[in-house]
Amino acid sequence: MQFLKDLHLNVKHHFEKGGKLEFFYPLWEAQFTGLFTPGDVTRTASHVRDGIDNKRLMITVVLALLPCMIMAIYNTGYQAFLAIAHGATPLDTWQASLAQAIGLPFDFRNPLACAIYGALHYVPVVIASMLTGGILEPLVAMIRKHEINEGFLVTGMLIPLTLPATIPLWMVVLGTAFGIVFAKEIFGGTGMNFLNPALTARAFLFFAYPAAMSGDSAWVAADFANVDSYSGATLLAQAATSGESALAHASWMDSFLGFEAGSMGETSALACLLGAILLVWTGIGSWRTMAGVVLGTIATAGFLNVVGSDTNPMFAVPWYWHAVMGGWAFGLVYMATDPVSSAFTNVGKLVYGALIGVFVVLIRVVNPAYPEGMMLAILFMNMVAPLIDYFVVRANVRRREARYAA
Repeated sequence: MQFLKDLHLNVKHHFEKGGKLEFFYPLWEAQFTGLFTPGDVTRTASHVRDGIDNKRLMITVVLALLPCMIMAIYNTGYQAFLAIAHGATPLDTWQASLAQAIGLPFDFRNPLACAIYGALHYVPVVIASMLTGGILEPLVAMIRKHEINEGFLVTGMLIPLTLPATIPLWMVVLGTAFGIVFAKEIFGGTGMNFLNPALTARAFLFFAYPAAMSGDSAWVAADFANVDSYSGATLLAQAATSGESALAHASWMDSFLGFEAGSMGETSALACLLGAILLVWTGIGSWRTMAGVVLGTIATAGFLNVVGSDTNPMFAVPWYWHAVMGGWAFGLVYMATDPVSSAFTNVGKLVYGALIGVFVVLIRVVNPAYPEGMMLAILFMNMVAPLIDYFVVRANVRRREARYAA
């Protein structure tokens, strides 16, 4: 660490001398603010001081993401090997070639083999995402002349967890760039965006490249071309076509633990629950938002269960299955609670979360073409959050005026 600090000081001294490379110094400086707290401190006027800063907040969220990262690595390999055991063949990719070259057993019962094969798919996506954000965000910030900070750290970790194992790296770079520029930097950078950048990146990839982000073959790193009795479809997609009959052959506990096909880091509700405990305990994630999502999901799913439908099997899916399918748990913990793009008032957080719960169930059930609804529900409520806070504040003002007038 001392070597890095010395290197930083030497490079800073070089740039301070001026020259043609002086323009690129902020890009160099931005890489080190992600590792070290800058020495600049406020010296005038009064300021609110706290033990938590932006860097500690970001690191805490990354720690909360660790269970999902671990599950992403393991389950990616596990799902691929499980499919191969049922007759699928490895994809014609460098990961499969490297695994075969080192003699890795394609055995879903081997945890180490699953983790190694999963890491071959997950780690390159993380590297592509982090490099894109680490270079592009400081460049855009320099052009627009606003503050450069480590705000991309969490976004760069979130994006890979929302993607399928088979995603090409060039799509990761393109989607990350779109999320950074059009969801955050054009509005002024970290803290100024009204949309979640990670969800915006995923939404862009979903609508721009639907074949790579949906269907039965995107979620498992195996080739199902010659397989009839085994499918790579997610449990949510199966429920969309068969309803409770598809869930009758599935294990709720396996779904809760995360042993199902899906986006690399979104399958395990248990991993998300562990992250939620840390975020709520540290005060970084709002329990009101989480509670609102849960209540909205229970109320809407329960209402649709009572109404029923002879043509739509999703009406019969109970709320506790919604909670362990798709990206519901991941969106609840890490996306809906984004402190920048969510509601700010306490009552507003409950309303904001409840409406997310309502819309995610409605999108899943009523829209048969798109069974996963968490991404769209959160993005829609990101746009409505300022309006919710406005009405909450106005209601408080009216109550105070009435109380003091009396």
